Amino acid sequence: MSLTDRHITALMRQIATRNDIELVHPFAELETFGALVYLAECYGFRYESVRLVGKHRIMHVQLVRDSSPWARQRAAANSAAFPDPGPGRPVPGMYLGSLTPVPEVRAEVDVITALIRHDALGAAANRKQLLAIGWGSAVLFLLMAVLTGKYAVLLPLAVLMPLFMLGSLQVNTTRRAKLARRLTAAGCTPVRDAAGLERYVRPVPQGF
Repeated sequence: MSLTDRHITALMRQIATRNDIELVHPFAELETFGALVYLAECYGFRYESVRLVGKHRIMHVQLVRDSSPWARQRAAANSAAFPDPGPGRPVPGMYLGSLTPVPEVRAEVDVITALIRHDALGAAANRKQLLAIGWGSAVLFLLMAVLTGKYAVLLPLAVLMPLFMLGSLQVNTTRRAKLARRLTAAGCTPVRDAAGLERYVRPVPQGF
């Protein structure tokens, strides 16, 4: 079974048995997540959020079952059109045997992918945590310099660590701003979540 087949099989199993879906594919590209979210939404789910878990910051994409009339209508239409989706069989919006979107849904999948990327960058940009790491490392290197006398090696590190963290935050902010402009152009609406983080809500798609 190919990697694509495994992705689709795991997704369809969750769709059939759960009201909350979590996609966890450590080596998957964001485009793969975007295609899988599109498929899940074809069967009555909606994208919810992204979490970065563990020290390696593995991405977990979360979806929930959508109880709105439009989502139920879309799920019913796709269940009728694709009654047996899975490996080697057609699935909505994708070329057979792949997670490559057909031209008719490419724009929608691209917006989903941009939304996931935007949320992932937001989850990664914990400003307080990054600054604490930067300044904490600076203090540690200063103490080590005093204790060991290796000022030539440790003092530059004490300066560079906070600068590196600040630079990382700036790069993250720039990337999120670029994605925000793209999402706004696609008709998405900015909102603030419970943590005060800016996110975007997509308009309801007009086709199945």
